[in-house]
Parts: sequence; structure tokens; C-alpha cells
Amino acid sequence: MEWTPATLWLAAALVLGLAELTSGALLLLALAFAAALTAATAALGLPFSGQLLAMGVLSGLLVPLTIKVIRPRFSPKGVAYGTTGSGAEQGRHYLTLDREFDGACGLKINGDFYRLRVADSTTTRLPPGTEVIFKEFDGTTAIVTLASATASSQEQ
Repeated sequence: MEWTPATLWLAAALVLGLAELTSGALLLLALAFAAALTAATAALGLPFSGQLLAMGVLSGLLVPLTIKVIRPRFSPKGVAYGTTGSGAEQGRHYLTLDREFDGACGLKINGDFYRLRVADSTTTRLPPGTEVIFKEFDGTTAIVTLASATASSQEQ
């Protein structure tokens, strides 16, 4: 078998497509489609500089399209990626839980476990199922207030 430019682009598309299986971000899949379409331009006889231009233009079109349009369809509903720690969860109520493998006390925010600390104290351990209100992050520690303490201070 002779390696023509079209088969090289198809091989690159295959490698990018297989690499996408390890990432899940869909970025490499968009690049794989761009490489496959570039193989079509190579089969039409475009010179190498034209093939590179086609790859650049197709990547410039397909990558943003994939990130803005296609990737959100594969994301769980109600999860805004990249917002954890930006204050988007501030004031929300959570239930504490103990992590199974090490018994650490914390809470899950957007599917990720964070150890907790009660605000204005050094308490880092609460019974599982205690309702808390998320205040802020201190590094990777979630600073919380007890929901019952907040309710009683608002009544007074």
C-alpha cells in the first residue's frame, strides 16, 4: 500500500478519533473530523499548502461548533462546568456525608467531594445528613454554616 497524502490525513483522523476515547472533551473528535475532511481535499489533488489551509479553516470552524453546540448535549442537566468556586453555589443548602474510603466529612458540589469546615470555628466533622449552607471555598475546603443556626438567628 502506498501512503498518499489522503491516507496520511485519514490515519491522522483515526489517531485523533482514538485519542478522543481517553479525553471525552470532544475536542479531539472535532480535529479528527477536520483531518478526515482534509483527506477529501487531498484526494481532490490540492497541494500540501492548500491541505494545511483546509485543516486550519476546518479546525477553526469545527472546534468552536463542537464546544458550544455539541458538547453541552453530552453534559448532565443543571451542571455549569467551570463555575464551582466562582460563588455560583453560595447560599445553597447541602447535606453532609462521610466519604467511604477514608471517613472524611464533607459535601458534594457538582458531583465533586469537598471536605468542610464550619465558618468561624475549627470544626471539620459533622454527623452525616446535617444540613449546611455553603458559604465559600478556602482552597479546596468548603466553608459552611449550619442551616439550623442560620434559621434560629433569622428568627431573633
